[in-house]
Amino acid sequence: MARKPRLAAGRARALGLPTRGTTNPNRLRRVDRWMTGTLSSFLLDAADPLVVDLGYGATPITTVEMAARLRAVRPDVRVLGLEIDQERVDAGKAVADPPWLDFRRGGFELAGARPVLLRAFNVLRQYTEEQSFEAWDTMLSRMAPGGLVIEGTCDEIGRRCTWVTLNSDGPQTFTLACKPSGIEVPSDLAERLPKALIHKNVPGERVHALLAELDACWATAAPFAPFGPRARWVESARLLTERGWPVVDDRRRWRLGEISLEWAAVAP
Repeated sequence: MARKPRLAAGRARALGLPTRGTTNPNRLRRVDRWMTGTLSSFLLDAADPLVVDLGYGATPITTVEMAARLRAVRPDVRVLGLEIDQERVDAGKAVADPPWLDFRRGGFELAGARPVLLRAFNVLRQYTEEQSFEAWDTMLSRMAPGGLVIEGTCDEIGRRCTWVTLNSDGPQTFTLACKPSGIEVPSDLAERLPKALIHKNVPGERVHALLAELDACWATAAPFAPFGPRARWVESARLLTERGWPVVDDRRRWRLGEISLEWAAVAP
């Protein structure tokens, strides 16, 4: 029987299991760029701009980077990094600047915080699908009213990423993001699908159909290759939209190597 997430020992009663802790500077730049662009109005409208970075890893560098990037949109943003491992929390405390940037021991229960925005990257891959859905529910139950959870996965240097955006109604959008020059075909991103989707990349499932269609669009867009991989990605996204897929962003985001769709397009 699959083991369920446990309450780690200690005063914080942090819910979850420690991650491997792998992290690198600038690893999460693509999701940060998406948040500061797509969610800029959301951040500006927030009554209490508290943002949580859950499971930041062995060093706090990606939390520090996120705080700096969000501050460019909302100067009074407060960022709280949460980790189950106390040594990682201590490493964060060494660079903290409370109340604008702080670190605390916590897990899916969010250590009592009620953020308006939560980033949880490379956190759920060690769990089962069932446990990942339970984690979604737990995190969402701790959010401020109207809050958003961004949960996803990326490679070690941040060139291939995918993520899901959730609110109290459940998953809303699914995003693929990459450096177009670093892929052979868009389905190369399949290895970085979030836990909720990675085992569904098989014939008959929506996410498999999406990746197959995007690969077909990439092949059709081959005449754009002389203009560079970015131009080919933009044309692939345009073709995907033209073929009836529920794409929710536009050329401005496509040029950054992104494409976002309604969650219904990939829902298991």
